[in-house]
Amino acid sequence: MIQNLPWLFLLLPLAVAAIDWLFFKKCACCAAALSILSALGTFGLCIAYLTGLCTGTPDVYTWMPIATEGMPSLSLGLLMDPLAMRMMLVVTGIGLLVHIFSLGYMKGDTSNHSRYFAGLSIFMFSMTMIVLADNLAMTFIGWEMVGFSSYLLIGHWFNKESAADAAKKAFITNRVGDFGFLIGILLTMGVFGTLSFSEMGTGTEAIPTAVLTATVLCLFCGAIGKSAQFPLHVWLPDAMEGPTPVSALIHAATMVAAGVYMMVRLQVSMGEGAFTETACLVIAGVGAITAVLAALMAVQQDDIKRVLAYSTLSQLGYMIMAVGLLAGEAAMFHLYTHAWFKALLFLGAGAIIVRCHHEQDIWKMGGLGNRMPITTVCFLMGTFALIAIPGFSGFFSKELILDAALEKCPFFFWVGAGVAALTTFYMARLCIITFCGSARAHGAEHAKDGGFTMSMPLLLLAVMAVISGFGFVADYLVPFEGFHAHGFELGLPFYVSMGALVVGLLLAFVIYGCGKRSKDPLSGNFISKSLRERLYIDKFYDKGIIGILQECGARTIEFADSAIIRGLFAQGAAWFTGKIGMLLSWIQGGSLRAYSLIIGIGVIFVIFLLAYTFPSL
Repeated sequence: MIQNLPWLFLLLPLAVAAIDWLFFKKCACCAAALSILSALGTFGLCIAYLTGLCTGTPDVYTWMPIATEGMPSLSLGLLMDPLAMRMMLVVTGIGLLVHIFSLGYMKGDTSNHSRYFAGLSIFMFSMTMIVLADNLAMTFIGWEMVGFSSYLLIGHWFNKESAADAAKKAFITNRVGDFGFLIGILLTMGVFGTLSFSEMGTGTEAIPTAVLTATVLCLFCGAIGKSAQFPLHVWLPDAMEGPTPVSALIHAATMVAAGVYMMVRLQVSMGEGAFTETACLVIAGVGAITAVLAALMAVQQDDIKRVLAYSTLSQLGYMIMAVGLLAGEAAMFHLYTHAWFKALLFLGAGAIIVRCHHEQDIWKMGGLGNRMPITTVCFLMGTFALIAIPGFSGFFSKELILDAALEKCPFFFWVGAGVAALTTFYMARLCIITFCGSARAHGAEHAKDGGFTMSMPLLLLAVMAVISGFGFVADYLVPFEGFHAHGFELGLPFYVSMGALVVGLLLAFVIYGCGKRSKDPLSGNFISKSLRERLYIDKFYDKGIIGILQECGARTIEFADSAIIRGLFAQGAAWFTGKIGMLLSWIQGGSLRAYSLIIGIGVIFVIFLLAYTFPSL
């Protein structure tokens, strides 16, 4: 047993990222192989710890020791508890499959593959730091590294203006949430006297409710940014400009999952008593609003990746709502199942995009069910899990959230049921248009399944999309004492879920038939246009907030530059110097009588000063 073996979770991908970038810039095959081996190594190490083969505990290194009495010192340490290790299983498992899938997806791409795989490795390092950090200070380091990693990968095709803009949008939007998160960390240090997760939660009864509420909500700001909750949800759909495997990694197991994981970690560490009624209501409300808005926007999206992006937003809203309902086990259960089937859907979309010559408009696809049978079956498995068909993983985890909502706040239960109907509708619409009917474009006519590196991850993820909700897997994945995955239990949640499923499917088949339509029959009206334009929220930010702030800032800077800096200091100083020069030029006129007069006045002035100064001395 090696005492510091757990640190390989962090050091292995970090070292590989550095090696790929510094030494394998011109050897993409070496960079890809090394990154895949790194992902395989961390996945194997995770399996070893979960099965008890490794029992070492990492050292905790003190960082920035503070000598002031009563102030805590900050440390770097890893927390290897069941919650962290189960999350690591998802991160490393999906990360490994994304690495393998990238081999086929990026084949033929002219961009720098070494930079791409280095970015994947630094992403794995960043998310690992968030998951295994034993304190909020170390979490914040990983938090910012994830933002940096997403900036690199979303903007991988930086020559494309939309990709560069999307990377900047993701980075800047997350900084807004991170500012509140940083304030929450400082409040946590002041309230609890520590940032260590294992030392929180003591004496919360003596802390004023308002202070606890402010602390939790400030920390929640970080989750709003990373997990793309309303009103900071706008960056996630635009993040689709990056390579599709990156989208799978961001949406399934890493960046957007970080916010949910962090909030559940805080509930476990601080105790549910720290989550006041007001804080819980705000958290659940934000999650519910995000779930509804994202589901509505997905209904009229035509880009296959954007449909899945809004689906992720909606499902994250489910999870955040569960956190607000103090149902952390339900949130983590849905996070685990969602990770597998959403990775499957994104990688399936990636296979479709590549085989359709990088076409992403679903109305230029069609008939792919016959041409890409493996991809179609796998994609349908992910869809069935997402729309919660009984027997698939998403059904069990979604039912647990609805059970918690019905027990604690029926309003959120009906919100969840409505979102379930919308989810079924837009995913059925996507599948009908993409896989049914006949090909509508040249790319779809010649599409076929990908090779082994693309099909193998899809098949493995399809298996997990089916079985990860059953007790023999879920009871092991969800690390909460006494947790048991529910089977098929008849009751109001089950009947409402089945009703939502039937309504969504019927509406989709009535409107879109068997995929023979060439355009969306719902398009053309104001509601459809509003949904396609994301309810004009992005435009409001661009024109109403950012535009006004930029215009006001520009005018203020222009005034300061022209009136103060240039007018007062630069030109004003020159004007003053010129006037002084003119005055002196009048004195230095060459007239002897003028010089004598000035000297006489000066002598009289000096005599006057001396006459009235010496007596006082």
